[in-house]
Amino acid sequence: MKKCVILVAMMFSGILVAQETKPELEAVGNKVKATYYFENGKVQQEGFFKEGKLDGVWVSYDQKGNKVAEGEYTDGLKTGKWIFVNENTLCEVAYENNKVSSVKNLQKNALANRN
Repeated sequence: MKKCVILVAMMFSGILVAQETKPELEAVGNKVKATYYFENGKVQQEGFFKEGKLDGVWVSYDQKGNKVAEGEYTDGLKTGKWIFVNENTLCEVAYENNKVSSVKNLQKNALANRN
């Protein structure tokens, strides 16, 4: 669980850093898609805003372009299951009422290949 907490903290610090730079904004229906970039030009985060609040799926990447986190917001609140990834571990964090309700740690190499 400690590794998962570290991953969650890294994602939130990424959001704070990303907000220091201006995102690329694009209207998509009734939402605004925001894309934040690292200095190297790779996508750092992308997701949606609705009426000024985080809404919909948000995805974070490392500087090499690998996905490190994915989760969903509803009206500015974290909802559902979020996935955090590092080299060897997947961490699934479930949110209810914007609070962590459960945490599951999985080994990447333990996942079955569907092909």
